Amino acid sequence: MPEYQLYCFAQSGNAYRAALMLNLIGADWEPVFIDFFGKGVQRTPEFREQVNEMGEAPVLVHGKKKLTQSGVILTYLAEKSGKFMPRGDDERLEALRWIIFDNQKVNGFLGPYRFLRNWAAQPNAGAMEFLKVRLQNNLGIVDKRLTKAPFLLGERPTIADVSLAGYFFYPAEEFGFEIAEGRPGIAAWRERIRALPGWAHPYDLMPGHPMKK
Repeated sequence: MPEYQLYCFAQSGNAYRAALMLNLIGADWEPVFIDFFGKGVQRTPEFREQVNEMGEAPVLVHGKKKLTQSGVILTYLAEKSGKFMPRGDDERLEALRWIIFDNQKVNGFLGPYRFLRNWAAQPNAGAMEFLKVRLQNNLGIVDKRLTKAPFLLGERPTIADVSLAGYFFYPAEEFGFEIAEGRPGIAAWRERIRALPGWAHPYDLMPGHPMKK
Protein backbone atom coordinates (compact mmCIF):
# COMPACT_ATOMS: atom_id res chain seq x y z
CA MET A 1 0.00 0.00 0.00
CA PRO A 2 1.38 3.44 -0.90
CA GLU A 3 2.64 5.62 1.95
CA TYR A 4 0.12 8.40 1.27
CA GLN A 5 -3.50 8.39 0.15
CA LEU A 6 -5.16 11.52 -1.18
CA TYR A 7 -8.93 11.91 -1.35
CA CYS A 8 -9.41 13.99 -4.47
CA PHE A 9 -11.15 14.49 -7.81
CA ALA A 10 -9.81 15.85 -11.07
CA GLN A 11 -11.81 19.07 -11.24
CA SER A 12 -10.69 20.33 -7.81
CA GLY A 13 -7.92 22.90 -7.86
CA ASN A 14 -7.63 22.62 -4.10
CA ALA A 15 -6.99 18.90 -4.43
CA TYR A 16 -4.59 19.55 -7.32
CA ARG A 17 -2.31 21.53 -5.03
CA ALA A 18 -1.90 18.50 -2.78
CA ALA A 19 -1.60 15.98 -5.63
CA LEU A 20 0.97 18.14 -7.40
CA MET A 21 3.01 18.52 -4.22
CA LEU A 22 3.03 14.75 -3.70
CA ASN A 23 4.27 14.29 -7.25
CA LEU A 24 6.87 17.05 -7.03
CA ILE A 25 8.45 15.58 -3.88
CA GLY A 26 8.45 12.08 -5.39
CA ALA A 27 6.13 10.68 -2.72
CA ASP A 28 4.70 7.17 -2.84
CA TRP A 29 1.01 7.98 -3.07
CA GLU A 30 -2.32 6.99 -4.57
CA PRO A 31 -5.52 8.94 -5.25
CA VAL A 32 -8.82 7.98 -3.62
CA PHE A 33 -11.62 9.20 -5.87
CA ILE A 34 -14.37 11.37 -4.41
CA ASP A 35 -17.40 11.36 -6.70
CA PHE A 36 -18.16 15.03 -5.99
CA PHE A 37 -20.44 15.63 -8.96
CA GLY A 38 -22.11 12.23 -8.99
CA LYS A 39 -22.94 10.55 -5.72
CA GLY A 40 -21.92 13.55 -3.61
CA VAL A 41 -20.17 11.23 -1.18
CA GLN A 42 -18.60 14.21 0.60
CA ARG A 43 -22.05 15.15 1.91
CA THR A 44 -22.79 11.80 3.52
CA PRO A 45 -22.65 11.34 7.32
CA GLU A 46 -20.13 8.53 6.81
CA PHE A 47 -17.69 10.79 4.98
CA ARG A 48 -18.03 13.58 7.53
CA GLU A 49 -17.59 11.20 10.45
CA GLN A 50 -14.80 9.04 9.03
CA VAL A 51 -12.90 11.22 6.56
CA ASN A 52 -13.46 14.97 6.97
CA GLU A 53 -16.02 16.66 9.18
CA MET A 54 -15.88 19.69 6.87
CA GLY A 55 -17.14 17.64 3.93
CA GLU A 56 -14.35 18.83 1.64
CA ALA A 57 -11.44 17.61 -0.46
CA PRO A 58 -8.52 17.22 -0.39
CA VAL A 59 -7.86 14.90 2.51
CA LEU A 60 -4.36 13.51 2.97
CA VAL A 61 -3.96 10.24 4.84
CA HIS A 62 -0.52 9.36 6.17
CA GLY A 63 -0.61 6.38 8.47
CA LYS A 64 -3.01 7.24 11.27
CA LYS A 65 -2.92 10.94 10.44
CA LYS A 66 -5.61 12.68 8.38
CA LEU A 67 -4.98 16.23 7.20
CA THR A 68 -7.35 18.62 5.46
CA GLN A 69 -7.06 22.10 3.92
CA SER A 70 -4.49 22.39 1.15
CA GLY A 71 -2.26 24.88 2.96
CA VAL A 72 -1.93 22.53 5.92
CA ILE A 73 -1.19 19.60 3.59
CA LEU A 74 1.45 21.54 1.66
CA THR A 75 3.16 22.58 4.90
CA TYR A 76 3.12 19.04 6.26
CA LEU A 77 4.58 17.54 3.07
CA ALA A 78 7.25 20.23 2.85
CA GLU A 79 8.31 19.56 6.42
CA LYS A 80 8.31 15.79 5.89
CA SER A 81 10.27 15.92 2.64
CA GLY A 82 12.45 18.97 3.21
CA LYS A 83 11.42 20.20 -0.25
CA PHE A 84 9.74 23.48 -1.25
CA MET A 85 10.19 24.72 2.31
CA PRO A 86 10.50 28.43 3.04
CA ARG A 87 13.84 29.13 4.70
CA GLY A 88 13.83 31.01 7.98
CA ASP A 89 11.13 32.99 9.74
CA ASP A 90 10.93 35.78 7.17
CA GLU A 91 10.37 33.38 4.25
CA ARG A 92 7.95 31.31 6.29
CA LEU A 93 5.80 34.36 6.99
CA GLU A 94 6.09 35.58 3.40
CA ALA A 95 4.98 32.17 2.09
CA LEU A 96 2.04 32.20 4.48
CA ARG A 97 1.13 35.72 3.34
CA TRP A 98 0.94 34.64 -0.32
CA ILE A 99 -0.86 31.37 0.48
CA ILE A 100 -3.55 33.29 2.35
CA PHE A 101 -3.86 35.88 -0.43
CA ASP A 102 -4.07 33.10 -3.00
CA ASN A 103 -6.71 31.15 -1.08
CA GLN A 104 -8.82 34.25 -0.44
CA LYS A 105 -8.37 36.41 -3.53
CA VAL A 106 -6.85 34.45 -6.43
CA ASN A 107 -7.67 30.75 -6.61
CA GLY A 108 -10.31 31.52 -3.99
CA PHE A 109 -12.11 33.49 -6.71
CA LEU A 110 -11.04 31.40 -9.72
CA GLY A 111 -12.51 28.22 -8.22
CA PRO A 112 -16.05 29.52 -7.56
CA TYR A 113 -16.06 31.43 -10.87
CA ARG A 114 -15.15 28.26 -12.80
CA PHE A 115 -17.71 26.21 -10.89
CA LEU A 116 -20.52 28.67 -11.57
CA ARG A 117 -19.59 28.86 -15.25
CA ASN A 118 -19.39 25.12 -15.85
CA TRP A 119 -21.41 23.18 -13.32
CA ALA A 120 -23.94 25.36 -11.49
CA ALA A 121 -27.54 24.49 -12.37
CA GLN A 122 -28.48 28.18 -12.50
CA PRO A 123 -25.34 30.36 -12.77
CA ASN A 124 -25.71 33.72 -11.05
CA ALA A 125 -24.53 36.35 -13.54
CA GLY A 126 -24.11 38.97 -10.82
CA ALA A 127 -21.91 36.71 -8.72
CA MET A 128 -19.81 35.77 -11.74
CA GLU A 129 -19.28 39.40 -12.69
CA PHE A 130 -18.33 40.25 -9.10
CA LEU A 131 -15.72 37.49 -9.06
CA LYS A 132 -14.33 38.23 -12.52
CA VAL A 133 -13.83 41.95 -11.93
CA ARG A 134 -11.94 41.31 -8.71
CA LEU A 135 -9.99 38.50 -10.32
CA GLN A 136 -8.55 40.83 -12.91
CA ASN A 137 -7.12 43.08 -10.19
CA ASN A 138 -5.80 40.22 -8.07
CA LEU A 139 -4.21 38.43 -11.01
CA GLY A 140 -2.52 41.73 -11.80
CA ILE A 141 -1.02 41.80 -8.31
CA VAL A 142 0.39 38.30 -8.78
CA ASP A 143 1.67 39.12 -12.26
CA LYS A 144 3.51 42.19 -11.00
CA ARG A 145 5.16 40.09 -8.30
CA LEU A 146 6.23 37.44 -10.82
CA THR A 147 7.81 39.97 -13.18
CA LYS A 148 10.29 40.76 -10.41
CA ALA A 149 11.43 37.22 -9.62
CA PRO A 150 11.05 33.71 -11.07
CA PHE A 151 8.91 32.53 -8.15
CA LEU A 152 6.78 34.17 -5.48
CA LEU A 153 9.52 34.21 -2.85
CA GLY A 154 12.47 34.71 -5.18
CA GLU A 155 14.80 32.41 -7.08
CA ARG A 156 13.36 29.03 -6.05
CA PRO A 157 9.87 27.57 -5.81
CA THR A 158 8.20 27.04 -2.44
CA ILE A 159 4.83 25.85 -1.19
CA ALA A 160 3.51 29.34 -2.01
CA ASP A 161 4.03 28.55 -5.70
CA VAL A 162 2.47 25.09 -5.37
CA SER A 163 -0.55 26.73 -3.77
CA LEU A 164 -0.80 29.29 -6.56
CA ALA A 165 -0.78 26.49 -9.14
CA GLY A 166 -4.21 25.33 -7.92
CA TYR A 167 -6.40 26.46 -10.83
CA PHE A 168 -3.79 27.93 -13.20
CA PHE A 169 -3.43 24.84 -15.41
CA TYR A 170 -7.06 24.04 -16.15
CA PRO A 171 -8.21 24.66 -19.76
CA ALA A 172 -8.88 28.28 -20.68
CA GLU A 173 -12.30 27.37 -22.07
CA GLU A 174 -13.43 26.42 -18.56
CA PHE A 175 -12.87 30.04 -17.48
CA GLY A 176 -13.83 31.74 -20.72
CA PHE A 177 -10.50 33.58 -20.68
CA GLU A 178 -6.80 32.78 -20.64
CA ILE A 179 -5.33 33.46 -17.20
CA ALA A 180 -1.88 34.32 -18.56
CA GLU A 181 -3.02 36.52 -21.47
CA GLY A 182 -1.49 39.97 -21.08
CA ARG A 183 0.29 38.80 -17.93
CA PRO A 184 3.88 37.94 -18.88
CA GLY A 185 4.96 37.28 -15.31
CA ILE A 186 2.29 34.62 -14.83
CA ALA A 187 2.93 33.15 -18.29
CA ALA A 188 6.65 32.70 -17.62
CA TRP A 189 6.00 31.38 -14.12
CA ARG A 190 3.60 28.74 -15.45
CA GLU A 191 6.28 27.48 -17.81
CA ARG A 192 8.77 27.26 -14.95
CA ILE A 193 6.27 25.27 -12.88
CA ARG A 194 5.57 22.96 -15.84
CA ALA A 195 9.31 22.32 -16.12
CA LEU A 196 9.65 21.07 -12.53
CA PRO A 197 10.37 17.33 -12.31
CA GLY A 198 7.14 15.59 -11.33
CA TRP A 199 4.77 18.21 -12.73
CA ALA A 200 1.59 16.79 -14.25
CA HIS A 201 -1.68 18.26 -15.49
CA PRO A 202 -4.56 17.98 -13.02
CA TYR A 203 -6.60 15.86 -15.42
CA ASP A 204 -3.69 13.42 -15.71
CA LEU A 205 -2.89 13.38 -12.01
CA MET A 206 -6.29 12.81 -10.39
CA PRO A 207 -9.30 10.60 -11.22
CA GLY A 208 -12.69 11.77 -12.45
CA HIS A 209 -11.97 13.24 -15.90
CA PRO A 210 -13.76 13.16 -18.20
CA MET A 211 -16.89 13.34 -16.08
CA LYS A 212 -19.50 10.66 -16.57
CA LYS A 213 -22.73 11.92 -18.10
